[in-house]
Amino acid sequence: MSLFVDKLKRLLPEGLIIADEELLRVYECDALSAYRQLPRCVVMPESVDQVQAIMQLCHQENVPVVARGAGTGLSGGALPVADGLLLSLSKFNQIIHLDPEQRIARVQPGVRNISVSEAAAKYGLFYAPDPSSQIACTIGGNVAENAGGIHCLKYGLTVHNILAVKLITVTGELLEVGGDALDSAGYDLLALMTGSEGMLGVIVEVTLKLLSKPLNNRVLLAAFDEIEEAGKGVADIIASGIIPAGLEMMDNGVIRAVEDYLHAGYPVDAAAILICEVDGADEEVDEECRKVEAILKVAGASEVRVARNKEEGDKFWEGRKSAFPAVGRIAADYYCMDGTIPRKHIGSVLKRIDELAQQYKLGVVNVFHAGDGNLHPLILYDVSIEGELERAEELGGRILEVCVEVGGTITGEHGVGIEKINQMCVQFNAEEIVQFHAIKNAFDPKGLLNPGKAIPTLNRCAEFGAMHIHRGELPHPDLERF
Repeated sequence: MSLFVDKLKRLLPEGLIIADEELLRVYECDALSAYRQLPRCVVMPESVDQVQAIMQLCHQENVPVVARGAGTGLSGGALPVADGLLLSLSKFNQIIHLDPEQRIARVQPGVRNISVSEAAAKYGLFYAPDPSSQIACTIGGNVAENAGGIHCLKYGLTVHNILAVKLITVTGELLEVGGDALDSAGYDLLALMTGSEGMLGVIVEVTLKLLSKPLNNRVLLAAFDEIEEAGKGVADIIASGIIPAGLEMMDNGVIRAVEDYLHAGYPVDAAAILICEVDGADEEVDEECRKVEAILKVAGASEVRVARNKEEGDKFWEGRKSAFPAVGRIAADYYCMDGTIPRKHIGSVLKRIDELAQQYKLGVVNVFHAGDGNLHPLILYDVSIEGELERAEELGGRILEVCVEVGGTITGEHGVGIEKINQMCVQFNAEEIVQFHAIKNAFDPKGLLNPGKAIPTLNRCAEFGAMHIHRGELPHPDLERF
């Protein structure tokens, strides 16, 4: 590796390579901080040519590569590999071109999510995907994880809001998939790259779709005495044919934490609240707002507030986007899960989560994108207490398995990384996992790009299945076949 670093120094200007142990500590984990690993070195290229040269050298020397954006990922997707290279794209932070007539923006992967909408605002445009970490997370990471956000219910995930990606292959070739048109010929490689978690190539440019800002919008807040009633309210709104711009739920634990932290005006005695935003033309907003208010009252809402003005509506949303830091004030540590379920099962799954929390003797509070069934249970624990982290991880795995049992998935927007790799064995059967490995092999035969992430080996699935069988549990019948 020392010889490898010497070769890197001949490729890159001074200052773009980090090899000092203390400086490497900054990069030892992403936002899943329970897992840490020092890379052998970090490089911070400034041009596409440099990235190509780095990849060519790593391929030649068989050195693993992990690409990293802002490090806000919650699944360990940017965890470094021992004796591997961490490729930081933080210097790729420019909006290359914004075309308001074509409604597209070409950006480098290190551009912060919120910066795109800020740049597009003067043209009456915005970029729809808005993760809670949008002030820090980057577009490249959003593409790698297929990020969502509060407004993904109506406007779609990252995959629905990009037109093209330029990427560097493991051998250093520059490829472009997609284009400025709405469709392109051949296999849908753009969809394949979106959510591929850095395992198929290194993204160096993304073409984004921009949308016109709605003429009007209105935010409602509904309080419920029973979580099941709030879940029914979500299902009833969607069943009515209304697709809100955003539809979020928080349980009492999160409500109280947010109110103490931000004073958003939330009703602290409610078992759950829903925040619903409708947007469109003025008449459309008025009509949908009336319908949603009536639906929520029939579902059992004890109170429905319609924001009196933009400032109050923004405050409702600010509280939702502050949920994670707010919960950080009420527990020594918390573990943020990410699973997706059919909306009709929200109430029953939340009840099951509560039962599991009692079984594992850990607290759980819930905040999630209710409109599309994307749950974010926050498991409260204290890493200084022996065994609590391990119990929290096991509880998290059980929650994801419950999501699969009701017809859902183990991730909605955070990706698999290392966090959910065992639960991939529950979600997919052996034949499907073999096909995943075949796709990986087509792009990266040596397995150098982000190794050990997202796709489990069949041996790992066999071990995971044996553990469940030993406990007398079998969350997926295909585990017997591994």
